[in-house]
Amino acid sequence: MDLKLTGRTALITGSSKGIGLAVAQWLAREGVNVCLVARSAELLDKQAAAIRAATSVATKVLAADLADAAARERVFKTFPDVDILVNNAGAIPGGALHDVDEASWRAGWDLKVFGYVGLTRLYLQHMKARRRGVIINIIGLGGERLDATYIAGAMGNAGLMAFTRAIGGTSLDDGVRVVGVNPGPVLTDRVEVLGRKRAARLYGDESRWKESFARMPHGRPASTDEVAAMVVFLASDLCSYVSGTIVTIDGGLAHRGGMP
Repeated sequence: MDLKLTGRTALITGSSKGIGLAVAQWLAREGVNVCLVARSAELLDKQAAAIRAATSVATKVLAADLADAAARERVFKTFPDVDILVNNAGAIPGGALHDVDEASWRAGWDLKVFGYVGLTRLYLQHMKARRRGVIINIIGLGGERLDATYIAGAMGNAGLMAFTRAIGGTSLDDGVRVVGVNPGPVLTDRVEVLGRKRAARLYGDESRWKESFARMPHGRPASTDEVAAMVVFLASDLCSYVSGTIVTIDGGLAHRGGMP
């Protein structure tokens, strides 16, 4: 299927690894020029070199901490003319109400919640002036499957879902689509670490970490490719009537009784 994305430009945050990197790779294979943003300059350079070696698209990088408003401004000034913005940077700490101190809570929200809001504010205005563009927010299942032991993430993700729906509900009037993707557990480095901790607790052996996913759909988390494929499809004009929508990629976990 030709998604007709060749020649467009995408900015992907948190793209040095995990879901963000997979999205950048998939977009590049579709002929999209990619701008990679994350904190680690060294890792960004390594991933950009690999994308250049595998594709013919223009690949640019910028190391930036998107929790900082000035850094977000620098990103926008460096890459102002993008057709697709993928907000992906950030991880909100887990824990119940009394487990997450205020500093950690604010730091998580500064990067993910206010990072998404800030970049959307910058790019939405520019996209509306051109009357074209797509903004895709990678949010998370915690915003719809509310868990008191992930209280900061539940609140942050639920807020970003509301933000996406509200902005996307009217942005199409100016030619811009705003959509969200809610991945459930995805096999990233972070999920492996959590899986090893869980296996150590359940079985006394962290090497049995894959067994801790046995109750998940297919007996595993989603792959980054399964999430990236949806993001690329949503970025295409085949989804030109999709805005203000959240697509959940969780194998049905949000509606499954009991914990996986």
